[in-house]
Amino acid sequence: MIVRSITVFTNLSLADPEVVLAKAANFLHSAAPTFEAAGVAVQTRRVATQPFPRILAPVGPGLAVAYATRLQELALSYGIDYLALGPAHAADDPDYVEAIVDMIDRTESLFFSVSIADAARGIDLALVRRTARVVQRVSRLSENGLRTLFLAATANCQPGAPFFPVAYHEDGAPMQFALAIQAADLAIEAFREATTVNDAAERLTRLVNEAAGKLSATATSLAREFDIAFGGIDFSLAPFPRDEISLGGAMERLGVSLGGSGAAAAAAVIMTALDAARFPRAGFNGLMLPVLEDSVLAARAAAGQLTTTDLLLYSALCGTGLDTVPLPGDTGQEALAGILLDVAALALRLNKPLTARLMPLPGKGPGESCGLEDFPYFAPGRVMAPPRGLTSDGLLSQEGALHILPRQAS
Repeated sequence: MIVRSITVFTNLSLADPEVVLAKAANFLHSAAPTFEAAGVAVQTRRVATQPFPRILAPVGPGLAVAYATRLQELALSYGIDYLALGPAHAADDPDYVEAIVDMIDRTESLFFSVSIADAARGIDLALVRRTARVVQRVSRLSENGLRTLFLAATANCQPGAPFFPVAYHEDGAPMQFALAIQAADLAIEAFREATTVNDAAERLTRLVNEAAGKLSATATSLAREFDIAFGGIDFSLAPFPRDEISLGGAMERLGVSLGGSGAAAAAAVIMTALDAARFPRAGFNGLMLPVLEDSVLAARAAAGQLTTTDLLLYSALCGTGLDTVPLPGDTGQEALAGILLDVAALALRLNKPLTARLMPLPGKGPGESCGLEDFPYFAPGRVMAPPRGLTSDGLLSQEGALHILPRQAS
């Protein structure tokens, strides 16, 4: 287990972001060695802001690129690894969404998101399609398609979640921090010695409680020392592209094969174990199954065994959505929009946060190697077959808001 990210949540101003970023950096550079002294490695130090259209409201989207490049320079000078500039929403000027393409093109460490659905507004059908187009455009910013790593569509996501790209801060709220955990290896460890499936779940709950207790104690001490609120832990058991840190591998240890029958039950076992743990929570605390960041998931997807439909099913059991899904470079707007629409509908119907980070790979077709083996955070993989997508003349192709009521208890 490691801390994938210590994420500071704060509000930035348009004119003078330096002071706040310096304060955040001062905390991060003290917090990381404190966790490491407690025996927990820290991978990255990050900052998430209020939605960037709120920051740019006085001047409009025309200055978005200039502001983004300025923030990147400041972040690098302060030793902040990554910044997330909050989501654009349906109520914002559509030019903010379009500006994301150029902001990603001109920066290397800034993350962005588009909120395509929330309980109050429903699913904005026009924004779903606009976001699909933006995903297409961002995928073409580089030959390998990796720029889409910095963009996600979100649905029903609240502020304070420490994993990127979804992370953002509530406009006007005080500074706080939260922890994003990479801990798929805890599930591997828990299941290795288990004698029954219930024993496996209990072992995982116990390991999560033990790890979270150590993390919480250190975080609480830091919060007192720096007078900054501790927002909690996202214990979504994030994987790393090695078999010994694979959440997909942990699921298969329960006696299933990903993409086959029984895998949903395995996902439910892991979620039951996480829900039984007791610790201060932030973000998803769900089933994190990023295809290319998990060696077993990548292998099953490469074999054609694991599909986007399977991943959506696991998300319905309380996952984090679709992440690092490699798709053909010519995947059409309607296919991308259909995936985003499904994610949004699940999020609202089940009243849970979900995201989609889709990766069309330029020049690649279904079954071809992704060609991303040199990227240290990805496992070798192959391009997944895209779904058929929406039709161009159906009712879901119209504009307006689609209102999805959450399921009512009987």
